Amino acid sequence: MSVASPSRKAVGSDTAVQPATRPARSLEDAFALHQSELLGTLYYLVGNLEDARDALQEAFVKCWKHQDQVEGVQNLKAWIFRIALNTGRDLRETAWRRKRQGLPEDENSLAGNQLRPDEIVEHDERMQRLRSAMQLLREEEKEVFLLRQNGELTYEEIAEALGIPSGTVKTRMRLALARLREVLAEG
Repeated sequence: MSVASPSRKAVGSDTAVQPATRPARSLEDAFALHQSELLGTLYYLVGNLEDARDALQEAFVKCWKHQDQVEGVQNLKAWIFRIALNTGRDLRETAWRRKRQGLPEDENSLAGNQLRPDEIVEHDERMQRLRSAMQLLREEEKEVFLLRQNGELTYEEIAEALGIPSGTVKTRMRLALARLREVLAEG
């Protein structure tokens, strides 16, 4: 996602960035850097790729609208994930959410390029079992699991993003992993 920056100006043959643009540029760079992790996290949070993409786009808009806060943010990655997570929650809790099933397009195309047909079927079945198992997690456990696995946030970053102590994050992660192991072992 690239947004043209109106405060860039040409100086000779180089492009200089005015000081007011630096927070916006770092926000744009950070968002672009974590875009795939954000999309994966939102996908599992809202349940389908189309809504996850909508939530990702809305999260970017929200971040952009609040770019004046970037300079005061200690952990930009956690700040972005907090906004994205809240956007995904809002989406999930409204009538805007549509129920869909199936693998995301990217996953199907990726699997098709690397796996044999029998491996694709096996992969699809594993992904469906994982999605089903994740639906059995409590919301707070699911959020911590997704932020850690898809978002690749540290426990401290998750704590900051959710506004909870890091010990609580570790407990929720432990409970989520135990529940997933239990459910997946049964199936």
